[in-house]
Amino acid sequence: MNRRKYPIGIQTFSEIIRGEYIYVDKTDIVWQLGHYAKFVFLSRPRRFGKSLLTSTLESYFRGERELFEGLKIMQLESEWEQYPVLHLDLSRAKGLDSTDELRKVLRLLLKPITNLYGADADENTPGSMIAGLIRRAYEQTGKQVVIIIDEYDAPLLDVLHNKQMLDDTRRVMQEFYQPLKSCERFIRFCFLTGITRLSQLNIFSTLNNMTNVSLLPQFAAICGITDEELHEQLSEDIHLLAESYGYTDAQMSQLLRARYDGYHFSHQSPDIYNPYSLLSAFANKNVANYWFETGTPTFLIRMMQQFHFDITKMDGIEATDYSINRPTEAMTTMIPLLYQTGYLTIKDYDREGNIYMLSIPNQEVRIGYSDGLLPVYTGLEGEDVQAGFALKFWRALKKGDIDLAMREMQAYLASIPYVEGFKQKLNEVATKEGFYEYTLYLIFSMLNAYVRTQVKCAGGRIDMVVWMPDTIYVFEMKTTESATKALEQINSKGYAIPYQMDGRRVVKVGVKFNAETRVPEEWVKSEG
Repeated sequence: MNRRKYPIGIQTFSEIIRGEYIYVDKTDIVWQLGHYAKFVFLSRPRRFGKSLLTSTLESYFRGERELFEGLKIMQLESEWEQYPVLHLDLSRAKGLDSTDELRKVLRLLLKPITNLYGADADENTPGSMIAGLIRRAYEQTGKQVVIIIDEYDAPLLDVLHNKQMLDDTRRVMQEFYQPLKSCERFIRFCFLTGITRLSQLNIFSTLNNMTNVSLLPQFAAICGITDEELHEQLSEDIHLLAESYGYTDAQMSQLLRARYDGYHFSHQSPDIYNPYSLLSAFANKNVANYWFETGTPTFLIRMMQQFHFDITKMDGIEATDYSINRPTEAMTTMIPLLYQTGYLTIKDYDREGNIYMLSIPNQEVRIGYSDGLLPVYTGLEGEDVQAGFALKFWRALKKGDIDLAMREMQAYLASIPYVEGFKQKLNEVATKEGFYEYTLYLIFSMLNAYVRTQVKCAGGRIDMVVWMPDTIYVFEMKTTESATKALEQINSKGYAIPYQMDGRRVVKVGVKFNAETRVPEEWVKSEG
């Protein structure tokens, strides 16, 4: 009987250790972080173990040596000095309707700490409260104070799209964080973590000495589970999951790698798995898309619309370290936010040009991203697409039967009731091929196929290329010309030539969409 305990939803280090839950040992990197700089900032996507990291730091600086017995940090730490720790989780301060509510929540977060160190009557703002607490903790213990703030950016993420609310919220948070600089002599270590990097000048005011370690190789694996850790510390879990599927351990490892691996957080980063999804798969004996249980964050969709982001351009994006680490409110493109939230990750690095190549990390993100954006960009609901024709469409493609696949798509799109959102999308694109590129890109991505649109080649730009396990499909789509004309364009411009040495079957498909009904009207295909 499997008695292994998985810490799903448990973010407290002491509870994991005392409860004998599975813990992937990161304490050597935690120790390095605690001694790297005085003021430290780390950005990682949601559900990547940031809260567990802050809790581990808290236990370390409180000198709770007994919790770390048998862990890597025991080879590094000998003194175990105890410090007063102010640990705040600002996730409770998000989704608020006003700055008055924000100030109230911040005061409530500080209230338990005032029970330890007291409060002065004139401390009536969050900033004055935290300044007083730092000073009194230092005076009462004789030790410098450790400040740990988890999800520091939570109050601001929901209002990124609303300039007035963002400015008002920023002023409140600026007053809250300002004492971290003025109280510097009382502080031993200050650590802030969150999803996004918000400008130090605007958010932290004079606190401009934060050391951003988000892209440093030595901290790349501090959150998440590396491939080495998976196979060294969780091999039993791979075996148990493989047994439940009737797979070999090697087959299960390949499935887990494709679904949850692929993150890199520096130019010299090991392969990193999403820890929440990986452990959830082990706990539930089911490889599913756990990272998207709560859907694509609303603030991200709003920002995509605000920046008019081309949702099909998520693979092979070139970026500098500054552009992917750029402060969120100084963005001129969606790239920094997509990287910082985990929808893009580093896939390659050109040291000579200092250029990063960014792409979608893995299957889980590709499917979830498409499911979240399908209704926004096409008016179609992801669940309806999956229930309506996805399985039939997928099976047809797997068999290499493009005719059957297109007939399934034709029947499905023709059967869709034209809800208002869908009508609006159709009216916006009129006879342009762009709507079909968006729709097919998202549908193929939901089916776990690697797809790219407007692919550059020597002959021009290919409308869409879809990579299947045994076949590569090259699509050209028309609305005013015939499917035959579309196929002739593929041949005349040599669109399929770059894929002929791949080893997979290459299928060229010309499609004509009806400008009135917006469904595929005719299609022709050829191979080679």
